[in-house]
Amino acid sequence: MSLDKKYIDQFLNVTSKAAIASYHFVGKKDKIAADQAAVDAMRSELNKISMTGEIVIGEGSLDEAPMLFTGEILGLKNGPKLDIAVDPLEGTNFAANNLPGSLSVIAVSEKGNLLKAPETYMHKIATAKVEKGLIDLDYSIKKNIENLADSKNTNPSNLTACILDRPRHKKIIDELLDLNVKIKLISDGDVAGALLVTKPTYNVDIYLGIGGGPEGVLAAAALNAYNCHFQGKFIFDNENDISEAKRMGINDFNKKYEINEIIKGDSIFCATAITDTMNIKGVMKKGDYIFDTETLVTYTNQGNKFLGIKKNQIQFDNSR
Repeated sequence: MSLDKKYIDQFLNVTSKAAIASYHFVGKKDKIAADQAAVDAMRSELNKISMTGEIVIGEGSLDEAPMLFTGEILGLKNGPKLDIAVDPLEGTNFAANNLPGSLSVIAVSEKGNLLKAPETYMHKIATAKVEKGLIDLDYSIKKNIENLADSKNTNPSNLTACILDRPRHKKIIDELLDLNVKIKLISDGDVAGALLVTKPTYNVDIYLGIGGGPEGVLAAAALNAYNCHFQGKFIFDNENDISEAKRMGINDFNKKYEINEIIKGDSIFCATAITDTMNIKGVMKKGDYIFDTETLVTYTNQGNKFLGIKKNQIQFDNSR
């Protein structure tokens, strides 16, 4: 059974309403309230869909925020069994400070086709489509950069790497600078950062570093539709994470996941901009309870792929 196309608009509606709910807190310096509003709206809308949807990747403890928790079952329980990954508010600091880069994100697959993994950090690397074996998490930074430059018939100095601005990345950043690679530092927004490799117009050749595992799974769902390269390796550095991984059936704690091990079969990915992100316009209020939204949508169905930006006008009153 394929994931019916009718679900595109339904999940687009979910992220649009979560984005609008969060929009009311944009610039108000309260990322927890912004996240809570997005969570509440997303849960409410998911529960209106004819499905039995299980949250396999939730958001929460890494951000110390309210969450749609892993294992939560949503929907009317009268439709197909689906796996769902969510980040109701990706880029919490961007929303709180009215800066570009905040999104409401969801990825959906048929049951068993979306990686179920614990809430922990992940080593990641992403590029546009490359030959198998050209770019690999196990290679050195130097080898990956030189291989990528060679494949593009250029020099490392003409490449741009995107990476989260974190102290843990100092060594990687130093190595990139030694190679004369241009660096795009981002303060937040792990999903959007990875998506910058999807189009040449974003001027990012490689995304790398350590970020949230849930964000890695979400990014992979979109990157798959663009035929991009992505690898992720979870970091299990404490007993709680190891115990949780074992409960989920993970026994190889050094496994490197390829994109086709993270997301399989038919899938839907929706990312609605709360504030302007990439070339997606943020939420715009048009009247009392009327809002315009723009959403990056990807849909993979039996090998066929659709991707693009969908504009919607939504009527939504989330007054409490």
